[in-house]
Parts: sequence; C-alpha cells; structure tokens
Amino acid sequence: MTEASARTAANVVIAAAGFAAAYVILTTPPLRRLAARGVRLWLGASVPVYLANQVRHAWVESAHSA
Repeated sequence: MTEASARTAANVVIAAAGFAAAYVILTTPPLRRLAARGVRLWLGASVPVYLANQVRHAWVESAHSA
C-alpha cells in the first residue's frame, strides 16, 4: 500500500466514523441536547476570548509609533 492510498483509506475511515457519530447524535434526543449545550458553551467562551485578544492586540499595536 502506497502512502497516498493509505492516507486516502484513513480519510475514508475517519469520515465514515464522523458521519456515524453525527447520525447517532442527531437521532438520539439526549445526545442532541448535550451536543447543542456543548456548542453553545464553546461559542459562548471562544468568540469573546478571540475578540478580547484582537482588541488587546490592536491596543498594543496602536501604542507603537510609525
């Protein structure tokens, strides 16, 4: 098996596992609620942190003279 075909096979296996997991999560109401809660938590934490870092970086950069 060549490296390219091994990489392709691995990608197919990973994609199939992802689709299977998504199907199980979407068709099981408790898992669907858990996933939705996790997405809300992730978005609620990561987006404000990203924006705060961008504001801090802009603040630091604006202090430097050209």
